[in-house]
Amino acid sequence: MIAVREKVRFAETDMMGVVHHANYFRWFEVGRVEYLRQAGIYLLELMEEGIVFPITDVSCQYKSSAKFDDYISIETTLTELSRAKMVFSYRVIREADGKLLAEGRTQNVFTDNQGRIIRLEPKVLEKLDSMYRQEVR
Repeated sequence: MIAVREKVRFAETDMMGVVHHANYFRWFEVGRVEYLRQAGIYLLELMEEGIVFPITDVSCQYKSSAKFDDYISIETTLTELSRAKMVFSYRVIREADGKLLAEGRTQNVFTDNQGRIIRLEPKVLEKLDSMYRQEVR
């Protein structure tokens, strides 16, 4: 699991200062990108190699509202991995009181630039698999 700290911006809230639900999906992306970075995988390098990984399934269960100026922690865990897909789970927690704000999940498949599903090369898969094995212990 990796954690990313963010501060809720005013632009992410509605007129009552409550975070709009769509921002949780952006925060999931922040966590996912950082997870890959910590595994030694950089999005721009993958894209230069013609590898993209669109989301094919996403879900979020809202538990409590985040508000303007809250500090949050986005906890990201890789829960499934194969040469063709990866699945992440997320927890968004308010730092001030440790309250769980949302839980979510994304599934990504690996494709080429034309959208055809591909299998990851071993050099990339090994980096992800190393972190994944630490998760499942």
